[in-house]
Amino acid sequence: MEMGTGGNIERERRFLVDGRYEKPWRGEVVKHITQHYLPPALLTLNETNLEYDGTPLFCLSENDLKTYRENTGWGARLRRQDEAFIFTSKTKGKLDDAAANYEIEGFVSKETYDRLLMDRTVPHISKIRYVWEDAQGLEWEIDEFEGSLAGLVLAEVELETDQAIEQIPDWAGQEITGLKSWSNRALAETLAQRTR
Repeated sequence: MEMGTGGNIERERRFLVDGRYEKPWRGEVVKHITQHYLPPALLTLNETNLEYDGTPLFCLSENDLKTYRENTGWGARLRRQDEAFIFTSKTKGKLDDAAANYEIEGFVSKETYDRLLMDRTVPHISKIRYVWEDAQGLEWEIDEFEGSLAGLVLAEVELETDQAIEQIPDWAGQEITGLKSWSNRALAETLAQRTR
């Protein structure tokens, strides 16, 4: 069983992007992503192993275990990123910072990915992710959504504790950090409701 990549605090700011004009992020690193949002009630901890609906995912480090046990409200996201398969669980937990979440994630096999989705219809989204570095050295992830969300472009930048953005790019518009209705999960759930 694989080891998770670490239970850390993810601190990011998110923005709507006006994609009608120049797209300086194009031509940079490109990732094709599909994200599935599973019902979190089936996420469990079996000793040191994170499991979903009885399927082992990965072993948690001591830090992950401590973080997991001290917080509630963990989500369940399954991502295919090109040919990699990643299970992520996030929660606000006891954090007051709107830009911060606790995050535990790890790679899973294609077999596990397929098993978790078998006979299960769950909200999902597809997007193309570009990674663009600004003059400050910050890496911005720009997501151009596909399918029913085509035309929607969101950007996020991950920051260290107390780190600030020196200059927000011209193409980054309204900030949506902390607005749950703009989370990828909320967008996926809205789409799922429309297709029922």
